Amino acid sequence: MGMNYYKILKVDKNVKDDDLKKAYRQLVMKWHPDKNPTNKMEAESMFKQISEAYEVLSDPQKREVYDQYGEEGLKGQVPPPDPTAGDIPSSFGFNYRRADSIFADVYGHSNSFGANRGSSFFANGIFDDDIFGSIGGGGRGSMHQTGPRKDPHIESKMLCSLEELYNGATKKLQISREIVDAKGKTTNVQEVSEIHVKPGWKKGTKITIPEKGNKYPNVIPADLIFILEEKPHPVFTRERNDLIITQKISLTEALTGYTVHLTHLDGRNLSIPVNDVISPSYEEVIRKEGMPHKDPIKKGNLRIKFSIKFPTRLTLEQKAGIKKLLT
Repeated sequence: MGMNYYKILKVDKNVKDDDLKKAYRQLVMKWHPDKNPTNKMEAESMFKQISEAYEVLSDPQKREVYDQYGEEGLKGQVPPPDPTAGDIPSSFGFNYRRADSIFADVYGHSNSFGANRGSSFFANGIFDDDIFGSIGGGGRGSMHQTGPRKDPHIESKMLCSLEELYNGATKKLQISREIVDAKGKTTNVQEVSEIHVKPGWKKGTKITIPEKGNKYPNVIPADLIFILEEKPHPVFTRERNDLIITQKISLTEALTGYTVHLTHLDGRNLSIPVNDVISPSYEEVIRKEGMPHKDPIKKGNLRIKFSIKFPTRLTLEQKAGIKKLLT
């Protein structure tokens, strides 16, 4: 079960705005980490919970969703009331603000404690089936800070197929972010960003979209960093810049020759004859038919491995015939 925000702030469901802010002030000053140097971990946890509860209950829209659906509704785990429809799917989810940002709004200055809750965004592939989910990042303010601070970057995975990594592709992402003005008014903005995937990119490649996290007063938005992940492929596996396939063949084919037929990642149909005797450890290597390098002229190799199906039993006549042929 999620947290009960009313119990955390020690208020009832009919609490008014002034009493809500008063309850927040009393609790946050009690549990501020700077006031609890001997039990800092517990204080940090309570400080986050108090700030999260106040953020929800002080916002009429979020409070209405919370009262109806609970914490799951805020996090988009149940359908929101009156969802909008359109060509680009709308994302419904609760974007947590940092505890120190809420503290600054109420008290007019920043605190020295950086909570783990922070700017968040929801990005999904609106023109394919990739879903990247929503994530959060933390920040650390300072009571002596004079200029705007920057939120720490936010990381998320970006799935790419092996075809996209072989040929290159353009990924279009929907990013939903909150923009809060100096008066505390929140505006939800949806933007579409493009990431141009270059041929040969590898798992772990990082792509940065600068300053597209949530925007708060006196805060530079976080950079969004997408970390590339490869989707599993039904035929090929990748090993650095080499492509590997495993072909199932019979013992007769292993001994007498076999032609491999396959469709490459760029759509070409290849026929590769193998005339050597194929042992269980045999590997056919076709040069420059693997993944591209950073240098487009260079490519890895295509490596074909074989899985040989041996017969479970032979008749006496078959054994005699094989002995005669092989000797």
